[in-house]
Amino acid sequence: MELKLNLGAKESSGKELVIVSAFQKKTEAKGKKKEATTEVVSSHWAKEFKTSFDAQKSSKLFKAGKGENYFFALADGREVMVIGLGDKKDLELESLRKTFANIYKAINKKYTNVSVELDGFVKGSHNAETLQAIAESLYLTSYSFDKYLSAKTKTALEVVTFDSAEKKTAAKKLEAALNEAKTVTAAINYARDLVNEPPNVLRSTEYSKRIKADVAKLKGVKCKVLGKKELEKEKMGLFLSVNSGSGFEPQLVHLTYTPAKATKNTKHIALVGKGLVFDTGGYSLKPGGSMMNMKFDMAGSATVYAAFRAAAELGLNVKITCILGITDNAVNSFATMPDSIVHGRNGKSVEILNTDAEGRLVLADCLDYACDQNPDAIIDAATLTGAVLVALGSEICGLMGNDDKLQDKLIASAKATDEYMWKLPVIKEFGDDIKSNCADLRNIGKSSFGGSAKAASFLGEFVKNDIPWAHLDIAGIGDSQGHLPYCPAKGASGLIVRTLVDFLKNS
Repeated sequence: MELKLNLGAKESSGKELVIVSAFQKKTEAKGKKKEATTEVVSSHWAKEFKTSFDAQKSSKLFKAGKGENYFFALADGREVMVIGLGDKKDLELESLRKTFANIYKAINKKYTNVSVELDGFVKGSHNAETLQAIAESLYLTSYSFDKYLSAKTKTALEVVTFDSAEKKTAAKKLEAALNEAKTVTAAINYARDLVNEPPNVLRSTEYSKRIKADVAKLKGVKCKVLGKKELEKEKMGLFLSVNSGSGFEPQLVHLTYTPAKATKNTKHIALVGKGLVFDTGGYSLKPGGSMMNMKFDMAGSATVYAAFRAAAELGLNVKITCILGITDNAVNSFATMPDSIVHGRNGKSVEILNTDAEGRLVLADCLDYACDQNPDAIIDAATLTGAVLVALGSEICGLMGNDDKLQDKLIASAKATDEYMWKLPVIKEFGDDIKSNCADLRNIGKSSFGGSAKAASFLGEFVKNDIPWAHLDIAGIGDSQGHLPYCPAKGASGLIVRTLVDFLKNS
């Protein structure tokens, strides 16, 4: 599907379908006998559209309410789809994303060439932001993972043209918005593909191989991969303990992006992702029902990689280190047993009481490694705890860390991109709860309450040099976000990538 701009448009360019907006204006009842009325606001329509619309007897039933649609035909054989948006003052970018996701689902198999009367959908004077939000929606909604289906997903829609009366002097700004939407959503959809891959295909070594091949086309990016021998040299005992039951080598993928105009004042952000390509729970074996969908346990690594990839393609002026800790958590005679004591890269000993609390072990060594890259801030993402769903539900990303300013900036970016993020406290008592009587730390708390924050408290023990650090627990939002029409009902969501890209852009 190709998205195009048509500026200085004097008429609609859609060859089969034209999409226009309509708003609703309500007047209050005055006097005892008068009733409130609802008027359809269509003053921005072409005269031809108004004439054809009014000629339809059923058009009198259309009130332009939010979510209400109406089709009618033009004399030349084209159709017009009217999108009710309710009161114009209530128009929001996220509602436009949802609206256009539903539009795509309604038209993608029926039309090949359509146009959108962009000016009628613009929120205030934010034409570039509106265009970007709509384009994001279309690109994200058009995603499907049908690689292993005999019957592939078929769509007819080939071209969507955004017609606007804006002068061609606005082309640079609007083209940039369209390009950013395409770049970011392409990265999100690539990450969705990775997360959706079955675990018998996306082994740890296959995962690192794909990342290495994908970054080869990016400017300013370097890649190195550390295998088992290199991790042993790095003394990453915690990471290796998770991999010890696997038939496949662990992989630490270390990516760096350096912008073309980097100076000594250029900010340096490290992104760290949990990449458990499958998690059985190890000897602390998950029940069968809980083991299904554990291919999604590498969504944190896919999330940070997607943000890294988009930032590099956009040429953002921020240096980025991206660390992906990749392995599976399997069971054999070499697998780590509960009650084992293992040393991390930073020298701290950890009593491993539950081998299903493995993601924090991988992240711990990766965070210590990231600190040695001397970044200005570290952000990690992981499907870390089921407890975050208990605390925040399946729609909100949990945020924890050691620096309020960093967390506030992430929350601001989440709000700017209409994604949900909520800060959870990490208190001293949680740190006390993960102290062991026979090692420096234990990998689970003494109590199951506050599990997400206690996991974050554990991770904080491996962040050194007073580096600002934020932890994103995406266990609730990494997959199956069916309440958002631009996300698949089942499968990888790709959420929080847009938040991270916005954060990096403003760094």
